[in-house]
Amino acid sequence: MKKKTFKNIFISSIYENAGKTTVSLGLYKALRDRRIKTAFMKPVGQKVVKVGDRNIDKDSYLLGEVFRLERQFMEMSPVTIGRGFTEKYILNPQKNKLRQAIEKAYQSLTQNKEAIIVEGTGHAGVGAVIDFSNADVASLLGSKVIIICGGGIGKSIDEIMLNKALFDLKGVEILGVIVNKVLPEKYDKISKILKKGLEAKGIKLLGVIPSEPLLSSPTVEQMKNRLNFQLLCGDEALGRRVKNTIVAAMEPYNMIHYLRDGTLILTSGDRVDNIFAAVSSRLITNNRRDIRIAGVILTGGLMPDKKVLEVLKKSHMPVLFSDEDTYTVAAKVEKLICKIQKTDKDKIHEATRLVKKYVDVKAILDGFG
Repeated sequence: MKKKTFKNIFISSIYENAGKTTVSLGLYKALRDRRIKTAFMKPVGQKVVKVGDRNIDKDSYLLGEVFRLERQFMEMSPVTIGRGFTEKYILNPQKNKLRQAIEKAYQSLTQNKEAIIVEGTGHAGVGAVIDFSNADVASLLGSKVIIICGGGIGKSIDEIMLNKALFDLKGVEILGVIVNKVLPEKYDKISKILKKGLEAKGIKLLGVIPSEPLLSSPTVEQMKNRLNFQLLCGDEALGRRVKNTIVAAMEPYNMIHYLRDGTLILTSGDRVDNIFAAVSSRLITNNRRDIRIAGVILTGGLMPDKKVLEVLKKSHMPVLFSDEDTYTVAAKVEKLICKIQKTDKDKIHEATRLVKKYVDVKAILDGFG
């Protein structure tokens, strides 16, 4: 009987937040569903959580929690770069120590396994400052690479080729490309043209994943914690997802036209008219049950009258408070990026569904013979 080839898959990207974790989650589940014994690791982590007395990379923590791999946390996250790490490394390089940590973790994780998914930290060159870029790590581990890119054409191919050049330099094979976050109206065009453009460069297109707003939608609680807002009331509804945001600097009769399911309303704390419009949004929108306001952020450091606060509490709607002006808050909300967390059951389910539907997992496995 022919011996099965070990599947060593490295997930890279052409920029930060391209969707490596989404693909890692989905691909890990896809391999497990095929009864392929699979491990996961992120050799070099930049964003960490504290687990006991150890710093563990956030993505390793997420995969570990989702797929019950908690016992392997240390091996899944052998090197983490905290504040000041880079400066200390430049002054006192310890390349052999890092290499040994990565190799030891890899050997431990892959015992009795048939595959491993190795998640990188960004584009091919990220980590070069500590002598372990994504290209270096993929080469060290003998991985084959999948590059994740966005839904552009010219710029995406340019960036893919730039990344490929560094992987080529390190002798790392490219399995192919997965295009992520493609707008629905551009899906067919992007799929067709990128496939042809990449084939001309000798690169396989392994999948095209459409944009899914849910994956970039934080909960009100996540927004509160990340941006340090004060909670006034509605703690029982902090799990509501923020799908869109409006700045209610207009009259209420104009604001109501912008109310959608999952709308977060930003308004000055002294705009009682808009506050009441938010509270009565269900009535304003003809009692439509598919519309539920995510919450309200009161800005400008202006606290409403006690009677207004009582009405807000009775609404059971999450209400946050900020000392900053409306437009400063709006800018922070707009820039906020919330990665998938272990409590985001809906996001985790959607990520695995998207990979299963839109990524050619068979072609990835066939790349190993």
